[in-house]
Amino acid sequence: MLHIEALCKSYGDTAVFRDVTLTLGAGEFVALLGESGVGKSTLLNCIAGLDEADSGRVELDGMAVLDLPEDQRARLRREKLGFVFQAFHLLPQLTVAQNVELPLRLLGRPDAQRTEALLAAVGLAGLGARSPAQLSGGQLQRVALARALVHRPRLILADEPTGNLDPATAERMLALLQQQVRAEGAACLLVTHSASAAALADRRLVLGAGGIRSAA
Repeated sequence: MLHIEALCKSYGDTAVFRDVTLTLGAGEFVALLGESGVGKSTLLNCIAGLDEADSGRVELDGMAVLDLPEDQRARLRREKLGFVFQAFHLLPQLTVAQNVELPLRLLGRPDAQRTEALLAAVGLAGLGARSPAQLSGGQLQRVALARALVHRPRLILADEPTGNLDPATAERMLALLQQQVRAEGAACLLVTHSASAAALADRRLVLGAGGIRSAA
C-alpha cells in the first residue's frame, strides 16, 4: 500500500529526517512516535506530496508520488488519501456536513447518506448544518476525522488525531479509525504522543535522527 525508501528532508543545512524507509500493507494500523521536532508532521506532508523531499522514493498504491506533477499529485490525494491535520484545515465558509462531504464532491460523488453516517459515527449527528465556528476544538477534530474517512481512502495519514479529545472519546475515535482500516483494506500511519493510542497499533515505530526504528 505504502512504500518509502531512503527518504530525506532538510531545511537549508538542517536535516529534518534522513534515510526513512517504511512499508505499510493493506489493513495495517501503524503508530509513529518520536520527540517533538524530529519531523513527524513533515514526513506525513512528504508522503502526501504536500512537501518536497530532498531525495528518496514514496510509492502509494503502486504510484511514485514524488515523480508526479502537481496536478496528478492532487488527483492522487483526492482519490486515495485521507489526511487528518493537526490544525484541522476545515473551510469556515462551509457547514460541518459540507466540509465532511467535500472529498466526495471533489470526486464527483456527493453522498449525503455517507456523510451523515460518518458524522453519526464520530458522535456529531444532528450538527451537520452548523458552521465550524460553532464547534469546540474536540468537535472540530472529529469533523476532520470524518472528512478523512468519507471517501474510503487507501491510505490514512493521521497527525495527532486525538490531541483535543478526552480519553473516552479518543478511544472511540481510534476504534472507528481501526474499523475503517480493516473494513476497507486501507492502511493508516498514525502520528501520536499518546501511549494509549500507540498501544492500539499493529506496530509502533520511532522516528529519530537515524531514520525509523521499531519501538522497544
